[in-house]
Amino acid sequence: MQQRIAFITGGNRGLGFQTAIDLKEHGVHVIIGSRDSKQGELAVEKLQAQGVDAEMLVFDIVKNEDHKAAFNFISQKFGHLDILINNAGIAAGPFPGDGPEHTTNIDESALRRVFETNFFAVVALTRTLLPLLKASPAGRIVNLSSILGSLTLHANPKSPVYHAKSFAYDASKTALNAFTVHLAYELRDTPIKVNSAHPGWVKTDMGGQQAPMEISEGGKTSAALATLPEDGPSGGFFHLGQPLPW
Repeated sequence: MQQRIAFITGGNRGLGFQTAIDLKEHGVHVIIGSRDSKQGELAVEKLQAQGVDAEMLVFDIVKNEDHKAAFNFISQKFGHLDILINNAGIAAGPFPGDGPEHTTNIDESALRRVFETNFFAVVALTRTLLPLLKASPAGRIVNLSSILGSLTLHANPKSPVYHAKSFAYDASKTALNAFTVHLAYELRDTPIKVNSAHPGWVKTDMGGQQAPMEISEGGKTSAALATLPEDGPSGGFFHLGQPLPW
């Protein structure tokens, strides 16, 4: 069997970095996308010190030229891509735990910036790399979503996330979940599996130190969905193996 190749956007720190570590036990060669070359190189050194087979690609999710460069790099070096983890994402305005965000007052430019990073750029990158995933015998696409993208839970006053309203971030993840469902349907007759992952509320730069989960736990859901067996699910929304409501 050929070695599996994974590309993790925003893989130089936080959840993406931890996911790269968690893929080590599966023997995956990991390419981490990093906007900053020095941070990316430092991350690779740390990963390699932990036994991860890793390399770095300078990559900014919102730059279409970087999408094409990633395709060319992976195509020329490996000829296929087995795992795409759309990990890079941002939040604008208050994040849950910082206080409520007033939906009607959010700056429109902030809303567009969050959607560009968390949704439009993810769709564009996935479309660009899809031919390489189709060249894999078992392609896997993992979209880093959030339980905060669940409309079902946000509409339920008894839900634990009912008061955790951050409109730009939440709505972008809801849209990303819709992309997961539609892409999984389109690829239903192929070996490719597409799923959304809720990593949990993790102590990252975005999650904050008040988060209940350690970073060591944050990559488990993504790594599991990235290495699903042939009979695994597609078109689902999961946290640590458990399905979540849309």
